[in-house]
Amino acid sequence: MKSGIHPDNYRLVAFKDMSNDDVFITKSTANTKETLDVDGVEYPLVKLEISRTSHPYYTGKSKLVDTAGRIDKFKNKYAKFKK
Repeated sequence: MKSGIHPDNYRLVAFKDMSNDDVFITKSTANTKETLDVDGVEYPLVKLEISRTSHPYYTGKSKLVDTAGRIDKFKNKYAKFKK
């Protein structure tokens, strides 16, 4: 690998899928303040709502993921137009 082409904070980072607690480690420059201990090694932690282990396209399972309450917000916003 060429030296001097990657940012200084290019390091191993743990990504955690919050919907199924799957953790994978890869190199990234993502900024984070949290850490996670994996097999005795502490990594910076990035939390994900969806990853390859929970996305319906990759799993073949269709499920509704509404962690931000988007459906309720939509219903409340457009309830006044209901006849």
